[in-house]
Amino acid sequence: MIANYHSHTTRCHHATGTQREYVEKAIEAGYEVFGFSDHTPYPYNNGFVSSIRMLPSELEDYVKETLDLKAEYKNEIDIKLGLEVEYFPKHFEDLLRLCEPYPIEYFLLAQHHTENEYDGTYVGFPTQDERVLERYCSQIYEAMATGKFLYLAHPDLVNFKGEDAVYERHIRALCKKVKEYGLPVEINFLGIWDGRNYPDRRFWKIAGEEQMDVILGADAHHVSKIWLPECEKVAMQIVEENGLNLVERLDV
Repeated sequence: MIANYHSHTTRCHHATGTQREYVEKAIEAGYEVFGFSDHTPYPYNNGFVSSIRMLPSELEDYVKETLDLKAEYKNEIDIKLGLEVEYFPKHFEDLLRLCEPYPIEYFLLAQHHTENEYDGTYVGFPTQDERVLERYCSQIYEAMATGKFLYLAHPDLVNFKGEDAVYERHIRALCKKVKEYGLPVEINFLGIWDGRNYPDRRFWKIAGEEQMDVILGADAHHVSKIWLPECEKVAMQIVEENGLNLVERLDV
């Protein structure tokens, strides 16, 4: 693993460690590329304040610190400035306007909710409701149609407990559409080490049958999670068992 585009900072309110510590650990681990992709601020216009992402007022500081480290360590590692973004229909255009003045290099598409953060469903909760699965997929379609995203993070986060045939129908359509847009999908290390419902073997079997491109993502919220060889081993087993096309680094 020579590149990681998925890592966080304390600004999201659920990560620890300084950005400098992350960079130095990434160098120690042998990364050639290391991307910061903290949870994007969203300029909600209804007074809602998220507890799981940086505030709009923190974006300038996030950009400055990342760019300062990028310059300082340019001879040792290629640092990238990104954001992990959920597609919220009511607010996405406002987000683009907020980000426009800054040299953001990439958006990771990482859908955790249907609709918007404050009026939708968290898709990581177990559900047998096909409508949640259907809306999760359709919202990803809408996001990809914007042309703003580098890859689809933890695509198997949606925790559907209904009939396997229903899951397969929607997820196969999702995989076909993601491939049509040319986006890789991510095997997420946070899901592995934390014992979450993802990686979902059902998803990766379908992804393999659809010959998807796949990338590995640390999803690091702590310095100790930047380099996890035991998670890489599990991820590579998923790649090999399902015949997935591994992408080691991306053109950012």
